[in-house]
Amino acid sequence: MSLNELIKQCAKNNRKAQEEIYQLYGGKLYSICLKYSKNKEEAQDNFQDGFITIFDKIGQFKFKGSFEGWIKRVMVNTILLKYRQRNVLNLVTEEIPDEVIVDIDDDEVSLDFLLNLIQELPDRYRTVFNLYVLDGYSHKEISKMLQIAEGTSKSNLARARNILKQKIELHQESQQSI
Repeated sequence: MSLNELIKQCAKNNRKAQEEIYQLYGGKLYSICLKYSKNKEEAQDNFQDGFITIFDKIGQFKFKGSFEGWIKRVMVNTILLKYRQRNVLNLVTEEIPDEVIVDIDDDEVSLDFLLNLIQELPDRYRTVFNLYVLDGYSHKEISKMLQIAEGTSKSNLARARNILKQKIELHQESQQSI
């Protein structure tokens, strides 16, 4: 069955087609959930909620552009909506610190370690960091998505980078003293 046919069948609530879409895109979408969640349990909840939303809205896909891009955007928007409803994104406008530069020794810092550091960030910082650094959104786009000022987005990104920089430097210092 072609992707277009799978999508059409999903819109008709065909469980077999939904399972195929789940198998095709589950891994990529779960990795998105891990980026935006503070732990694996929250990521699993977000993943489940996101797929429910995808299957609820799949009939709205217009077959223009990438289906993968569409489902990723639905997943991110579902997560952001949950956070807005829980008020975890009540961001405070702060003065924007200077750009933080982090020098990472690849031999001492693994990707899993970095993911864990990102997951430990406060929700508001983690969300802005992921949207800007990992997903490539502009501060203008982030401000619209999160319903915050552009300056707040910039400030929270800078704070996130600063926290990550401090934690990475502490980790590297502890590795050097071993």
